Amino acid sequence: MNLIFTPPSLEDLIRLLKAWRFWVFGAIIGAALGAAVYFISPPEYRAKATVNVDFNLEQAFPENNDRQDFYYLEREARKMVELAFSDEVLAQLDAPVTELRNGKLSLSQPAESGWHFYADDKNPQKAEALASTWATAFAEKAQAEIEAGNLNEFIKLEVTQSANLPKERSVPLANYLLAGAMAFWLAAVFFVLFLKSK
Repeated sequence: MNLIFTPPSLEDLIRLLKAWRFWVFGAIIGAALGAAVYFISPPEYRAKATVNVDFNLEQAFPENNDRQDFYYLEREARKMVELAFSDEVLAQLDAPVTELRNGKLSLSQPAESGWHFYADDKNPQKAEALASTWATAFAEKAQAEIEAGNLNEFIKLEVTQSANLPKERSVPLANYLLAGAMAFWLAAVFFVLFLKSK
C-alpha cells in the first residue's frame, strides 16, 4: 500500500521516457478501442438550423450609448432564450417536452447574428425535423411577441437555414480516438509507476 503513495524516482521517470515504442503502440491500441466504442455504440446525430437575429442597435439607440446597448442586448436576448424553450414553442415539436429540455435540444450562445438551434437524435432525419421545426416555431413566436409589444419592435428575425440541414454525430470520432489513447496512457503510467513489483 505504501508503494502507491510513494513518489516515483528519477529512475522510474527515465524508464518511462525511454519506452517510446510502448507509448506509440499503446496509443494505437487505445485509439482502436476508442474507435470500437464509437462504432458499437455511436453518439446521436446532431442537426443545426439557423435563425438570423438582428437587434438593430442603431435604430433602438440612435445616440449609440454603449451601456444602453449592453443592457438592451442582454435583456432582449434573455427574453428570447426563454421563449425558445417555452412550452408553447416546444409543444410544436414531435417529442416529449421533458426529453427536449433534458439535452435533446441546445441553443448556441445567443447574440446578434446567427442563432444556431441544435437537435440530437439517433435518427438523422428526426434530428433534422426537430431542429427545423424548433427554429421555425421560435421565429414565429418571437415575431408574434414583437407585434404584441413584448419584445423590442426593432428586432428582426429570419430563418436562414431550415431545410437540408447539416447532420453530424454529436461527438466526432476524433474525440473517441483521443480519449482511448489518453486512457491507455494514464492506465499504463499508473501501472508502471505505482503498481510495479518491489
